[in-house]
Amino acid sequence: MLPPMESIVTRDDLQVIGVRCADRIEEIQQIWPRLEEIVGPLHGRRFFGAMYAEPREYRACVRVEPDDDPAALGLEPFTLPGGRYVRLTLVGAPPELYGQIGPSFMELVERHQDWDQSRPGIEYYRRRNEIDLLLPIP
Repeated sequence: MLPPMESIVTRDDLQVIGVRCADRIEEIQQIWPRLEEIVGPLHGRRFFGAMYAEPREYRACVRVEPDDDPAALGLEPFTLPGGRYVRLTLVGAPPELYGQIGPSFMELVERHQDWDQSRPGIEYYRRRNEIDLLLPIP
């Protein structure tokens, strides 16, 4: 199997709703089921993870849909900032796929040491078995 390929993409700002926690794997693993339970059926929804460097926190998010009421759902509104990103697509079967996220982000950071730490690194859950990792770059 060929190694994943990097590409440069430009994204628009995206309005999402979600929950936040410390950037620690134990907490991240707890907030995802909570978010999925709140928003209901996963099919058709777009899910994202956002890792912030300062303060070090993680946000599990879903794209806002017209009928969503963040306050009623008990979710916080966020904006995932647009701009230029290095994209690396991971493909595989969960849960092993999820174990690739952290190490793959670390590799991206090593290769792109000038990354834009004012914006979060983003996980875009494209499909059950496909995740785009997006590292912000100047």
